[in-house]
Amino acid sequence: MATQTDTETPSDAAEPDWETPLSLTLTPSLLIHSLMGTASAVHTGWTSCVDDSLVLSDLVSMEDRAGNYIRLAEQEFVEDDQPGTVWHDWTLEVRIGTVLTTGHWQFPVTAHPSEWEWNAREAGRAFERACLLVGRRVRRTMAVEDPAPTDSVPRASRH
Repeated sequence: MATQTDTETPSDAAEPDWETPLSLTLTPSLLIHSLMGTASAVHTGWTSCVDDSLVLSDLVSMEDRAGNYIRLAEQEFVEDDQPGTVWHDWTLEVRIGTVLTTGHWQFPVTAHPSEWEWNAREAGRAFERACLLVGRRVRRTMAVEDPAPTDSVPRASRH
């Protein structure tokens, strides 16, 4: 009598159940390669490097059962060795088990608006892709931004 191996599919079985657990082997290196290739800095750790007191916006996608999560935090900060430069940073955190894999898209706040758009888009795309790891989809929304303050310009008048 022939026996079925783990790699064979039973010919008389129905389709696999949609709740069948799947497993993959992921490493921080693979996550960095596939999600954070355009980031300006990447690293791993056990705890978050995001200072919650500096966060401007924060999106978190949690896995229901295991506590894994994906986080996209936007923050601004000043480095101790560059007190005159304010940095803007989008930070993507991927927590799987105890390992935190982090990517940063950062630049000075005085950068050209195209830098802002590019970094926001790249970090957002990485967040969207990473959310698939915890079974979530991301839906884009629209946001209204106030104009940046400018020096007052004297009004011209005709006489």
